[in-house]
Amino acid sequence: MKRIPKLMFFIVAILILAFSFTAIFGVTYYVGDNKETVLKGIGDIRWGTDIRGGVEATFEPANDVDATDEQLEAAKSIIEVRMVSSGITDYELYADNNTDRIIVRFPWKEDEKDFDVEKAIEEISSTAELTFRPGKSYAKTSIGSDGEYVFQTPTGDTETVLMDGSAVKNAQAGIDSSSQSSKNKSNYVVSLELNDEGAKKFAEITEKYTSQIVSIWMDDVMLSAPTIQEKISGGKAQISGDFTAEEATKLADRINAGALPFKLETVTYGSISASLGENSLTAMGYAGIIAFCLIIVFMIIMYRLPGFIACIALIGQMGITIAAISGYFPVFNSFTMTLPGIAGLILSIGMGVDANVITSERIIEEMRTGRTLDGALDRGTKSSLTAIIDGNMTIVIVALILLLVFGPFNVLSFIFGQSTTGTIYSFGYTLLMGVISNFIMGVALSRVMLRAVAGFKWARHKWLFGGVRDGK
Repeated sequence: MKRIPKLMFFIVAILILAFSFTAIFGVTYYVGDNKETVLKGIGDIRWGTDIRGGVEATFEPANDVDATDEQLEAAKSIIEVRMVSSGITDYELYADNNTDRIIVRFPWKEDEKDFDVEKAIEEISSTAELTFRPGKSYAKTSIGSDGEYVFQTPTGDTETVLMDGSAVKNAQAGIDSSSQSSKNKSNYVVSLELNDEGAKKFAEITEKYTSQIVSIWMDDVMLSAPTIQEKISGGKAQISGDFTAEEATKLADRINAGALPFKLETVTYGSISASLGENSLTAMGYAGIIAFCLIIVFMIIMYRLPGFIACIALIGQMGITIAAISGYFPVFNSFTMTLPGIAGLILSIGMGVDANVITSERIIEEMRTGRTLDGALDRGTKSSLTAIIDGNMTIVIVALILLLVFGPFNVLSFIFGQSTTGTIYSFGYTLLMGVISNFIMGVALSRVMLRAVAGFKWARHKWLFGGVRDGK
């Protein structure tokens, strides 16, 4: 068996416990009365409407404007952009073309205490700002509702606004009939029609930035970053690229949303009561702590030293999963946690316990055949790996199917309904993150700790690894 330095046990264990502590409790400090968050924890998780409640609102065009179906879809599109950029996955959004109304339901913010319904509605219904900026620099990325990358927060020279949405008269998806691929495949484009002032300004912009990139932004989300081919005058332009029909239509809707001829006004609004409630969530938290303590006692009694190491790995697994939900990692936005999401987290912890039990049992079996401690650890960890991978990969496949069907791509939402999308997606997400963290902690790092601790003289007793008491 390849020996691992004994000191690695303490290094890995301390790193796991330190990471898990910061992931669960977060890292914050106060500047006067203002709370500054360095690393997010459980307190920064946005809970779904089924746990904490939320907001329900109905919007319609202000000033009795008779909106077209395209304009209504554009308004719906920009509300969805704001949901995604805020890390809200548990939401419902509908557009009723017959009554020119948009209905939306979404959860409260994670730090919202006074449940200000009007403020929450204002955040998503305020007029969107469409801007054209030089370059395409951005501060961060996330995954949008369509499964594609979302580039957010312009930086550098892009803070300069060349033109805003008031210059755009209309945006429409279409086919560029003048350009066909070698396979006779249509090239979809977005055609822009500008007003008089916008046409003049756009001609100046395209002349100055020929062969350079000019990005199009909705609030702080980049919609497109085309390269200017030549000076464009006359008030008409095309945005071309490797668009599908759906992508071109969606981009046109979002551009139109930034230049809507009407504002949205709130018809009705109110709070949604949680089906679970915070008191039940607290009780669930205590129950989870008690259950985890019982798991620790069981693992240590049954498997002794490997059981103790498995408990450290399980704490690390919980830490990684919570970090992926709370927004602990800057590359991931905070995730909306729902009841099915909690179920996925619990199931993944069960998979973590199962992985450690399989490894411990295989080590015990090898010691019963008369192998030395080093030989049992080597053979036991290797022989258990195949079973662990097989069991976890089936869960990964199920989780990926749930994410694809009920998540970003909404493959079967027309069958199951939009209301199921965010809820089941939450289950698949936490389940997948839990299994990934199980591979990191329960398979990789737990084995490093196991082999490292076996180098200590006091730990060279087979009994400490589940063997007979008098064996060494």
